[in-house]
Amino acid sequence: MSDTILPTQARVVIVGGGIAGLSLAYHLTKLGWRDVLVLERHKLTSGTTWHAAGLVGQLRATHNLTRLAKYTAELFARLEAETEVATGFRQRGSLAVAATEGRWIELKRGASMARHFGLDAHLLTPAEARQAWPLLNADDLVGGLFIPKDGQTNPVDTAMALARGARNGGARIIEGVRVTGITTRNGAVAGVRTTAGDVAAEFVVNCAGLWGHAVGRMAGVAVPLHAAEHFYVVTEPIAGLSPDTPVLRDPDNANYFKEDAGKLLVGWFEPVARPWDERAAPDDFAFGTLPVDMDHIQPQLELAATRVPRFGEAGIRTFFNGPESFTPDDRYLLGEAPELRNFFVACGFNSIGIQSSGGAGMVLAQWIVDGHPPMDLWDVDIRRVLPFQANRAYLRERTEETLGLLYAMHWPYRQVETARGVRRSPLYDRLAVLGACFGETAGWERANWFSAPDAVAEYEYSYGRQNWHDASGSEHRAAREAVALFDQTSFGKFLVQGRDAEAVLNRICANDVAVAPGKVVYTQWLNPRGGIEADVTVTRLDEAAFLVVTSAICQTRDLAWLRRHMPGDAHCTVTDVTSGYAVLGVMGPQARRLLSSVSPEDFGAEAFPFMTSREIDLAHARVRASRVTYVGTLGWELYVPTEFAAQVFDTLLEAGEAVELKLAGYHALNSLRLECGYRHFGHDITDETTPLEAGLGFAIAFDKDFIGREAVLKQRGQRLARRLVSITVDDPAPILLHDEPLWRDGQRVGITSSGMFGHTVGRSVGLGYVHHDAGVDAAWLADGRWEVEIACDRFPCRVSLKPPVDTKAVRG
Repeated sequence: MSDTILPTQARVVIVGGGIAGLSLAYHLTKLGWRDVLVLERHKLTSGTTWHAAGLVGQLRATHNLTRLAKYTAELFARLEAETEVATGFRQRGSLAVAATEGRWIELKRGASMARHFGLDAHLLTPAEARQAWPLLNADDLVGGLFIPKDGQTNPVDTAMALARGARNGGARIIEGVRVTGITTRNGAVAGVRTTAGDVAAEFVVNCAGLWGHAVGRMAGVAVPLHAAEHFYVVTEPIAGLSPDTPVLRDPDNANYFKEDAGKLLVGWFEPVARPWDERAAPDDFAFGTLPVDMDHIQPQLELAATRVPRFGEAGIRTFFNGPESFTPDDRYLLGEAPELRNFFVACGFNSIGIQSSGGAGMVLAQWIVDGHPPMDLWDVDIRRVLPFQANRAYLRERTEETLGLLYAMHWPYRQVETARGVRRSPLYDRLAVLGACFGETAGWERANWFSAPDAVAEYEYSYGRQNWHDASGSEHRAAREAVALFDQTSFGKFLVQGRDAEAVLNRICANDVAVAPGKVVYTQWLNPRGGIEADVTVTRLDEAAFLVVTSAICQTRDLAWLRRHMPGDAHCTVTDVTSGYAVLGVMGPQARRLLSSVSPEDFGAEAFPFMTSREIDLAHARVRASRVTYVGTLGWELYVPTEFAAQVFDTLLEAGEAVELKLAGYHALNSLRLECGYRHFGHDITDETTPLEAGLGFAIAFDKDFIGREAVLKQRGQRLARRLVSITVDDPAPILLHDEPLWRDGQRVGITSSGMFGHTVGRSVGLGYVHHDAGVDAAWLADGRWEVEIACDRFPCRVSLKPPVDTKAVRG
C-alpha cells in the first residue's frame, strides 16, 4: 500500500516507481538509509515494467555488465523468501541458438567470458539444442548456448517484492504524485517540485523510465533516451509445452520465446524499429498500450513460425505493443550527472530493465552512499554522454536502429548506420574523397581506414580478418617505416587558465605539472582509492595557462572531474576548446623530414626534444606542435585552429609525396599502440585500476601531494597480485579483441582488456590483467605455459610485462 502524506524533505527522492527505482530504494535501505522517498506519477510499474517480458539473462556484452546481470539473478532467487511476496522467479535456463557461423563464434566468445566470471555455460550441438527445447526446428542450426541459471520472473510481482523490501527498510513510496521541476542550489540538486508540493532533498535520482529525458531537462541534464514500440504476442495454450521450458533466443531471426502458463510469449527486436514520442501520450498514460501494426510485425511472425513450427499452428490470444526506452548506444544510463551534483540517473534500459534492475540498483545505491561507484561502470556511466545526444531528432533517428541492435550480429568494429555525420572534422570532406571509411565515436566521424582508389570504403564484417585488414596494415607499416598522417581532431581539449591553474592541476594530476612552459606531461587523474579516473596529457603554455588533452569519449567525464575538483575560491577557469582546434598526427621515422620541409622550425632531437611543445609556422598558419606519440614512433601532434586546418592538411599532403606519406586511420592507431603497450582508458585502465597495477608508475610524482597519493603509496614497493601484461599470440590466424580469458599452466588467471592484429609482429597482440596471490612479476610470467581462450579454443601465447615492440626510439 502506498503512503499518502507527502513529506517536505527527504534525504533521497527517487523519481519513478518502476523496477529500477524500487530496486534502488531497496538497496539504499539495505545500506542503512531510511529517509528514502519514491514518487510515482501514477501507479507503481505503470510505465514500462508492467508489460516487460520478464527475461532474466546473465550474459551481457562486457564482463562488468555480466557481473551486474549475474547479481540480479542472485537477488531474485532470494527475494521472495526475504519479502514474503511471490515474484514468479524461476531459473529454467536460457538457450540461444546460432543459424550462421558468425553467430556461432559470437556465442562461443560469450561462453568463454561467461565461464571466466563464474557462469555455468554449455555449448550444444543442434541435436542437443533440440533436446533442450523439443519444439525447436534445428535443421539449419550450427549450435546453441545453454545457461542453466538464467531465468524469468513476473515483472510486476518482482517490483512489488522490492517495494515491500524497501518499505521494510524504512523507505516511503507515494503514488499519484507527479514531479514537475527540479530545484538546485550552488550547482547541486536541492529537491523537487511536485503536483502535491515541494520536497527538499540532498539527492534526487531520475528513474523515470520513458519520461527520463523530460526529467533530465528539468534539471538541465542531458539524458539521451527515446522510446520505441516493442511488440510481442501470446498464443493460445500449446499442448505438451512444459512449464520448465527454458527461454529461447533466436537472434538471427530477432525473436525470443518464453513459456507463459502453458502458452508461448513470442517477442522480437526487429531490424527497423518504430520510434514513439512519449510527449504524444495523454497525461494519464499509465499501463498504456499502442496500436498493433500487423504489416510491421508480419515478417517476424513468419520467422518465428519457421523456428518453432508449433507457434505457427497455434492461435494467437494477445497482440501487444508497448513503449520501451532506448539509448544511442544500447547501454543504460547510470550515475551522477556531470551537469549537476547529487542528481543521479538510472534509466534508458533498452528493454533489459528487468535483468539489469538488481545490479543497477545495488551499485547506484553504493555510489550514492559512498560517494563513488563500487566498481568500474564506464560501460553505462552517464558521463559518456555528450550534450548534443539529448537532441530529439537525433534520438528518434538512432532509435530506429538501436532496438534491432540488441539481437543483430555484434560484429567486431561494427558501426551504427543511423544519425551519422553529426560531428565532423574540418577535414572530413577531404578525407572522404581520399577513400576514408568512417566510424563513429562520441558523434565524431573519424577515419578508421582508407580504401584503395578502385575499392569501396565500406565494412565487410566477420570475426576473422575483415576487408580492411590489408589496408590498415599498410597504414600501420607507414607509421613504423616512413610517415603516416592521422586526423585526431576528436580529442577533447580543455584550456585551464589563471594564477592558481598550476596548483589546481598539480593537486588533480598524479604527475608533476609544475614544469617550464613548453613541456608536455603525461599523467593520470586518480580517485582517493588510487583508481585511474582519467588518462591525459597536460601541456604548459605559459605561467598561467595549460592545455589538457583527452580522448573523444572522455570529453564529458574529464571536464566534469576537472571542474568538480577545482576549489571554489581558486583563481582558475576551465574552457572546453575541443571545437576550436583540428589535430593532425604526423607519425613515423620520416616525420622530422616532412615537417622540416614545410616549416622553418628546427625539429632536431636537441632543438625539439620528446615531450615538448611550441608554436610554429607551418604553411601560412600558426600551429602548436607537440612532440608526443601514441604509436611508438617519432612524431608530432599539430594543434591547428580549425579555420587553418584545410590549408595545413593540403600542404602536408603535397609535401608528403617525397617521403611516402600515407593517410592512416584509427584502426592502425589502435594496432600500433597495442604493439607498444600503450593503455586506453575504459579498456586497459579504469577507476578500479591503480597506476602501479597498470605499469604507469613512471607517471607518478610521489614527492608532491595529489588526490590518491596515500592509496598508491600503500602499493609502492609491494608485490602486486594483479598487473597489466602484454600478450602476443603465437599463431598468426586468431584475432584478439577483448575479454578473452588467459590461462597459465591450465588455470584461468586473467582476461584481456583489448587486442588487435599487430602488423609489425605479424600476429595478434593485446593487453590484459592477470592475478596471482603471491605477486605477479617477470619470473612468474616467464615460468608459466600461457594460453589465451578465443571462442572456447585455447591458443599458445607469450605474456610479458614488456610490450613486443620497443619504443625507446621515440626519444631520438
